[in-house]
Amino acid sequence: MPQVISPDAARRKDIRTKRKLMAILRAIHEAGRPLGGTRIASELQAGGIELSQRTVRHYLSQADEEGLTVNRGRRGRELTAKGEEELRTSLAVDKVGFIASKVDGLSYRMTFRLPKATGKVILNVSTFDADKFERAVAEIRKVFAAGFGMGRYLTLAGPGAMLGEFRVPDDQVAVGTVCSVSLNGVLLKSGIAVTARFGGLLEISGGQPYRFVQIINYDGSTIDPLEIFIRGHMTAVRDACRTNHGFIGASFREVPAEALDDVRQLCAKIHKLGLGAPMIIGRPGQPLLDVAVHEGRVGMIVAGGLNPVAAVEESGIPTRNAALGTLMDWDELFEFTEIGKDPEKLLRTAETPEKRKSRGKASEDLLEGVPG
Repeated sequence: MPQVISPDAARRKDIRTKRKLMAILRAIHEAGRPLGGTRIASELQAGGIELSQRTVRHYLSQADEEGLTVNRGRRGRELTAKGEEELRTSLAVDKVGFIASKVDGLSYRMTFRLPKATGKVILNVSTFDADKFERAVAEIRKVFAAGFGMGRYLTLAGPGAMLGEFRVPDDQVAVGTVCSVSLNGVLLKSGIAVTARFGGLLEISGGQPYRFVQIINYDGSTIDPLEIFIRGHMTAVRDACRTNHGFIGASFREVPAEALDDVRQLCAKIHKLGLGAPMIIGRPGQPLLDVAVHEGRVGMIVAGGLNPVAAVEESGIPTRNAALGTLMDWDELFEFTEIGKDPEKLLRTAETPEKRKSRGKASEDLLEGVPG
């Protein structure tokens, strides 16, 4: 007799298939460049997903047919606009808590060490039209000058250039701002665990933090909270810079009360370095700006690294933002005051074929992506 598959069993099978396909699309998206089957299988395995190269290639063929990816030959597969949209909207229930896990994952992967001020830090990556460059960087500079960014450092990249693992789209310019989660990474490397509780809109009054007016818990969100606030035009960072009253993005963290003295010392050091530090550190077990803190913990409020780009969006320049976008060496960043001198000279440029060749064979992806 033919096997009868129940509707529920068929639905579960479809969901499992969809999840595997989304994992493959996510691997390509996070690489910021075309990937082949071998590299995708390796990336998935590193994330705890076991799929053979043959299975990955099967899913890639399916993605090609559905218009989610395009075959770039030896370079591998690249996401189409439809693929990017599918990745953003598919299986949202599976992504609940995604931001919280990404915060923890990148904090662990961050290699920056305070004693020598070397290693990789976490960057947010934002893009906007290249012809809006001068206007955009003027807004960015004002936010840093007002002290509402994360530290004092950033980087810029022109069309086609690489910003960490991210390739800047054609006709776009990218800005990489230090993500506030870099603070988590510094403390973690010093043996201090940080709990990231929520991101929110922080009201600034008289130039000082006053209260949170909106909050989104990290463990209940599929998108970084500040990305949501920027998209919804809910920020008023430019007002905070001009009038000392407005609404900026900020996050609420907790650290063990026993580590408070060490936290203060470390934060003083990274503030002096220009990496960024908390706006406020609370007292053990005491509420901070009316936010209750768990017993044996201390609250901290940290300005959002995307605040400079929120001001760009407020000025009428559309932006696309990826919080926790990539990792990049600290010594490749520059101080925001450099922007005022000659911003064009600070733009990273796209790699020429000669530069690419000089780096040797990039990876096994060179041989991937061919049919069969």
